[in-house]
Amino acid sequence: MKGIHTNFYSELPLHKTSISKLIGDKSRFSKLPDDWHILVADIRNSTLAIQNGKHQNVNLVATGCVIAILNLADTYNVVVPFFFGGDGASFLIPEKIRKQALAVLEKHNRNTQKNLDFSLAIGSFSVEEIYKENIELQIARVKINETLTIPVILGNGLHYAESRIKAEDFSEEIATDDTLLNMAGMECKWDLIKPPNEDQEVISLIIAGCADTDFSKVYSRIMARIDKIYGSIGSRKPISVRRLKIKAGLQRIKDEMKVKLGKWSFASFIKSLMVANFGEFYLRNTDAGKNYLQKLVELSDNLTLDGRINTVITGTSDQRKKLIAYLDKLEARDLIKYGYHVSEESIMSCYVKDMNTDQHIHFIDGGNGGYTKAANQLKLKF
Repeated sequence: MKGIHTNFYSELPLHKTSISKLIGDKSRFSKLPDDWHILVADIRNSTLAIQNGKHQNVNLVATGCVIAILNLADTYNVVVPFFFGGDGASFLIPEKIRKQALAVLEKHNRNTQKNLDFSLAIGSFSVEEIYKENIELQIARVKINETLTIPVILGNGLHYAESRIKAEDFSEEIATDDTLLNMAGMECKWDLIKPPNEDQEVISLIIAGCADTDFSKVYSRIMARIDKIYGSIGSRKPISVRRLKIKAGLQRIKDEMKVKLGKWSFASFIKSLMVANFGEFYLRNTDAGKNYLQKLVELSDNLTLDGRINTVITGTSDQRKKLIAYLDKLEARDLIKYGYHVSEESIMSCYVKDMNTDQHIHFIDGGNGGYTKAANQLKLKF
């Protein structure tokens, strides 16, 4: 498949069906071009940072990874699938932007090291090498609602590449050329978000198929069961307009500014302070603001299918018990392993390219490091 142009992903068929039906039908998935690459950026020692109460900064830095790559890809008119993980992100990118993508992530890494004392594991792994290792990696696109489209992966290709890149013996020369690190659109001023209803909790859940499992069939059954217990994707989102509240203390504004700009800027600080103090009035009391809030909920990304099922959902404790009992049965049969974390709220960070259109997306994680804690629980089972 060499020589496929850089618009491979954007030209894939857009499926308008349920996740459970899509993921259960392998005929709807496509192999990637050999000359594409898996790109990984992962915060080192994120578990320790979260234990030290820095979960919001971990989320901020992970969001910055996505924004850096999306802004870069936009300058080349390339659409890249990305997979947000709470303490990092993975991407699928064409050869055309590989060196530049590594460069902007390294610049983001240096800003992060300087300003927040975090370090990123960064690297790329060719799709061709994944296929030479006989590791499955297929992709499809699905429309979640009228405004949100997400990529869906079958196979362990992304996680294999991630494990190699995060290994201590991995090395890749990254040239920090004159490619611009563009963090425009980063907005992380929302307070921790309570579930829509008082009797609900937030669950961060990661499910991984075991080695000999037919991921397609098992994941299809799991997604159908989640739908049955919790309702549709829209109804189980932990974000609701009513619960949104802007609250950015001085330190948080400073941290966002340092990640976004890499340095202190008085003008940017004052602008962010104004948004934090008066932005919610605009959002609640103007037609444009109200429309943005509604779109925000629709464009909140709480389901990532990167070869595993990663989702942040809200529901009652009884619903959780039903789901966990079902997952326990699958795990007892060596079909899956899973990890989860329960919290009282979720955390949201945003990429707002244009708030007057659908060009914004909002990354959801469970409170107190939901995805990271779920991942740590999962690791103990392997």
